[in-house]
Amino acid sequence: MAQIAPGTNYPPQDHPSGYYFSYENGRYLSEYQVNYDHRRRGHYENSLGQMKIAPGSLVITCPGEWHRYRPLKSSGWKEHYVGFAGVFAEQIFAGPWFAQKDRWLNLGHREDVLDSYCKIFQCIQQEKPGYQQVAAGIVMRLLGHIVSIDKQKGYKGKRIEKVIQNACFAIRENLQESIDFEEFARENGMGYSYFRKMFKKYMGMPPVQYHLDLKVHRAKEMLMNTDKSIKEISYELGFKSIYYFSRIFKSKQGVSPSEIRKMLGGNPF
Repeated sequence: MAQIAPGTNYPPQDHPSGYYFSYENGRYLSEYQVNYDHRRRGHYENSLGQMKIAPGSLVITCPGEWHRYRPLKSSGWKEHYVGFAGVFAEQIFAGPWFAQKDRWLNLGHREDVLDSYCKIFQCIQQEKPGYQQVAAGIVMRLLGHIVSIDKQKGYKGKRIEKVIQNACFAIRENLQESIDFEEFARENGMGYSYFRKMFKKYMGMPPVQYHLDLKVHRAKEMLMNTDKSIKEISYELGFKSIYYFSRIFKSKQGVSPSEIRKMLGGNPF
């Protein structure tokens, strides 16, 4: 994050050395970069064309892509940006949404998106054990937010949006419980197939997987921030066995619960 005052030349002299560029020449990056702010105004240009940056604009820059941008000199801006690279990033950007979408879109004012940037910044500043893995997880969540926000635009004000939001609330409030989503759909006057289809389109995954994902994220928080054993965490979150929990956790996080604990220097069990 960086505050660019009105009337300031851009980029400023204290711009990070690895990212410094002249507006006249532009630059190339060896990483993906996602820039967002709900208040900034300026200009962005790449090989695909030019755009005016308005409040709520989000811009994605890909590795090896020539680009340049700057704020309106009369207003300046507060930059929120994150850069990342690696196999997971390449897989995500090869997916259908990122491959087909324009690399600039307007999200409007989104506290959840700003919160992700702030948490990434704090995580890297504090450099606690395992901070790289935590920051990478928040980046993945940020990208998920971006996709979800864009997909939700066609639901605004419709009854199904409220039903899905109620389902998400019920899931969060009952993470440790099993939920009968067929019964939930009936109670809301719709067939389960339709509810599941619309939920998946809205949230990017079926309700059962969404429930499981939240359990795993909660488990990760508990592994990192409590002294509870892996067995205690697995049963507290309603997993049938510690073996099932470990298998699901590793499939979604890429590392096992015990490996997370080892990274943090704690008891792996």
